[in-house]
Amino acid sequence: MTILAWHRHGTVPAEGPIEALPLVLLPAFPFDASMWHDVADELDDLPVLTVDAPGFGASPALSGEPSLATYAHAVVADLAELGVQRAVFAGLSMGGYTALAIAAESPASVAGLGLLDTKAEADTDQARANRLTMAEAAEGEAGNTVALGLLETALSPITLAHRPAVVEAVRAGLEQAPAAGIAWAQRAMAARPDRRSALGMISAPALVLRGEYDTMTGAEAARHLAGSLAHVELVEIPEAGHFTHVEAPAAVAGALHALYLRAVRAL
Repeated sequence: MTILAWHRHGTVPAEGPIEALPLVLLPAFPFDASMWHDVADELDDLPVLTVDAPGFGASPALSGEPSLATYAHAVVADLAELGVQRAVFAGLSMGGYTALAIAAESPASVAGLGLLDTKAEADTDQARANRLTMAEAAEGEAGNTVALGLLETALSPITLAHRPAVVEAVRAGLEQAPAAGIAWAQRAMAARPDRRSALGMISAPALVLRGEYDTMTGAEAARHLAGSLAHVELVEIPEAGHFTHVEAPAAVAGALHALYLRAVRAL
């Protein structure tokens, strides 16, 4: 029985063990696996798995101190339960942090690595303090409203000005985020280590993707990731911000499709 809640897409069988190499999509904060709906629809010819992060969607909170390493271990253990020893892992933002944790701690399980709108650096002292403040606020009277500020910071100015349907879709997702999950995720991200030293040990095909207007991770962080990985494609999505999965799902899916094919050829 798996620890987390998993969702099957594309060519993955509806039930039973999974024999093909899957593409595993790890969600961003503060969303569950449903954030990948539009991207997964574009990848209907591939075996795709999505997962709810701990405390989000149908996944239970994990015991112990909040930790992305604990989340990563749960992902790898669950996949083994499903018959999967290796996968192409791709994550956006917090999902990217988790993918890096998997690559650092379970490298044999990584057939390909997609790092979307994310970075390898640990938080600065100020960023860490901000996360802990948000976690405390989420557990107080503010509840899940603490996440609504992402609406203005994570979407590109073009999306905010000209794509009201996308803005409302993101707003709806933020409003559904559970306060307890928000607090867990912020504490887990605040505690994550710097992963830059592990990048040179990753030999699997890799993708680094960012939105043109992603100010939350920035172009420098993306260039550092790409420059530190051996077999990497760097993709920038025009007119998108931090949430490229909803601002440009077809472009994101195309980049992930190419990564998957490179990973299969490298096996």
